[in-house]
Amino acid sequence: MPEATEVLIVGAGPTGLMLAGDLAAAGVSVTVLERRAQESLLTRAFAVHARTLELLDARGVADELVTRGVRIGKLQMIGDAQLDLKRLPSRFPYMLLTPQHETEAVLAKRAGALGADVRLGAEVTGLRQDADGVSVSVRRFDDTVHTWRARYVVGADGMNSVVRRTLGFPFPGRAVLRSVMLADVRLNVPQGMPLANAVREGIAFVSPLGDGWHRVVAWDRAKQLPVEAPLDLEDVRTITRKALGTDFGMHDPRWLSRFQTDERQAPRYRLGRVLLAGDAAHVHSPAGGQGMNTGLQDAANLAWRLAAVVRGRAPEELLDGYQAERHPIGRKVIRDSGRMMRLALIHTPVLRTAMNLASRAAAALPPLADRLAAEATGISIAYPAPRGAHPHTGRRASDLRLAPGAGTARRLYEALRACRFVLVGRCPEVTGWGERLITVAPASPQGPALLLVRPDGYVAWAADDHDQDALLTALTEWVGPREGVASA
Repeated sequence: MPEATEVLIVGAGPTGLMLAGDLAAAGVSVTVLERRAQESLLTRAFAVHARTLELLDARGVADELVTRGVRIGKLQMIGDAQLDLKRLPSRFPYMLLTPQHETEAVLAKRAGALGADVRLGAEVTGLRQDADGVSVSVRRFDDTVHTWRARYVVGADGMNSVVRRTLGFPFPGRAVLRSVMLADVRLNVPQGMPLANAVREGIAFVSPLGDGWHRVVAWDRAKQLPVEAPLDLEDVRTITRKALGTDFGMHDPRWLSRFQTDERQAPRYRLGRVLLAGDAAHVHSPAGGQGMNTGLQDAANLAWRLAAVVRGRAPEELLDGYQAERHPIGRKVIRDSGRMMRLALIHTPVLRTAMNLASRAAAALPPLADRLAAEATGISIAYPAPRGAHPHTGRRASDLRLAPGAGTARRLYEALRACRFVLVGRCPEVTGWGERLITVAPASPQGPALLLVRPDGYVAWAADDHDQDALLTALTEWVGPREGVASA
């Protein structure tokens, strides 16, 4: 007999583990299948932006992760100007640098504690869906083949996603930069913050990882070799010296590889009962460090939708909102990171001088600099709102201080750790939604009188007054029908 689960996630990277933990917290049976037989320390992502830290805070793991990394209070723009992150309207006014495996570790611990089943050494070899669910063929590390049966499957298995290729999801796009060199090294002259520069010969980027190692990404315009070609540390040293004036005494690499930068996006993130998230759905330039962050935000957006559908509290059409909200964000990340990469490759002296002057001018204007910082860190991400909706609808909810009596939660993002909708406002007690809804009061007056915050930290509905009928309508639409009241 096939093994069964309600949601099967393929890929135990950050995206898959975030999704698994959220689903398990919502009471959904969830299994994660990972092709690797053991955890890997060799991963590419290492930048965790402010908005992602807020989402991790809403899951109770941000503070632990912060202790494992390095906080960077400034973000380098194209050219030699920097954005000051200290003015971000966030509990995390910085960028955190930490190896991806540290992020995976805190998310895996959370997912396991909540009841998610993570299976290593399990390679998906085929999928077939029907009206009732999805059958998945899995080869175990001992070469035995098993079948899993799930109501829904999520492909979070990276750029070369087996889920996406097996079901024929298109993945249009192109390779943008070939033969990019990547190395994790020790430095005789350690660096406290990321450094990057481009010259006629190529580009180099050096950043601390927070664990004593440094990540070096370099590209040599004259050496365009296949990604399979051997890489010698001297090749990395050479272009780093040309771009940054020194190689910082790099030595003892623990990882050397080549890769190519692609810009691709699946036109659809959902096909029936199968969905895509993270790099399986979109890939882009590493400029700006958006990859892992975008995938984690995909997971946060998808999880509460899947949980509501699986639990029978919402129709399947709720899943279409994932495509509507996250596909444009993925498209924007591809466009913006690609633009950053192309600007970094400019080597004409006159154009580089003009670009540097423009960057300095932008960084010197606080309103513009703050807007650029909010965009770069994900703080400004917002989703479309219906015509006539309150201006707060679709926007990121601020981490409001809560009045005493809100249980153990002192802040909104602590209340969100239950992975439920949170109604913020000083209003009569709302009943009939049981554990699906948490009601809290702000510690001080806020903008709207009422805020209904989704489990992913975005405002579902807001109002400037306490119209009880409008509130009940909004709760029914977003949280589901009241207990004992049939839906229309």
